[in-house]
Amino acid sequence: MGLDIADDAAIYQVAEDLAIVITLDFFTPIVDDPFAYGAIAAANSLSDLYAMGARPLLALNVAALPKKLPIEIGADIIRGGASKAREAGIPIAGGHTIQDEEPKYGLVAVGGVHPDRIIRKGGARPGDVLLLSKRLGAGVITTGLMRDTATPEEIAVVTEGMLALNRAASKLARAHNVHAMTDVTGFGLLGHGWEIAKQSQVGFEIDYRALPWYPGAKRLGEDWTYPGGAFDNKLYFGPHVIFAPNMAEWEQMLCFGPETSGGLLMAFAPKDAERALADARSREIDLWAIGRVVAGDGIRLIA
Repeated sequence: MGLDIADDAAIYQVAEDLAIVITLDFFTPIVDDPFAYGAIAAANSLSDLYAMGARPLLALNVAALPKKLPIEIGADIIRGGASKAREAGIPIAGGHTIQDEEPKYGLVAVGGVHPDRIIRKGGARPGDVLLLSKRLGAGVITTGLMRDTATPEEIAVVTEGMLALNRAASKLARAHNVHAMTDVTGFGLLGHGWEIAKQSQVGFEIDYRALPWYPGAKRLGEDWTYPGGAFDNKLYFGPHVIFAPNMAEWEQMLCFGPETSGGLLMAFAPKDAERALADARSREIDLWAIGRVVAGDGIRLIA
């Protein structure tokens, strides 16, 4: 699987019962704490493996650090990434670092999966229920952090959410016969949702009222505290989205907001979705029903 099919990772089959899944992701700091930044970047990188149903095997560091950056800060970033890799049960087996004006950090993440158990973006079917495993609004809250308009409590909650691995949600998806899955990151809910809809040749109906938001996301959205990526997402994905007429412009923009280390967006047959939600409740895993798959194309939001 390569660039002709835009999925979450590259996959190379090496044996009848094994395919190697490889992905790369890195970005500039989004929180003030360097250890948390490194851990979030690592969780975000590993998310692409979980989105394809793969089991992480190892990772490599990718880092760019300013020459004047105190060595303790650079070390904390790397330690944060290593801590998240340990939580995922894998080693950081090497990597590469260069000097740059602004810090950048992430991982090359490598996983394995049986070729018959790869979970793709294509595969959603009309009638499926859409489930989401993490709250939304990380982009506006981290932008609020940069603008000093997010509260310490809001930052603490979104940081905890971004630090969480998608491991449990991925296992739950596989256990309940998920039809299609992706992780919600830079393209936001609507961008990544449209990718599933397009590759599955279906449409999505998403209930805005059912969307789970991090505390403070709506407040900051109404104040137009959006990162630049939200406007890019609207420009590119907007033509494929129809909003309910009663949705305010800021509410529409909020749905285009990029996420960092976001949750998994999954499509299940209705009975499997019910079982997945019940299983998630019993195991205290976050999971929300946010819409359904319909015949047609594009995304329609109801409110």
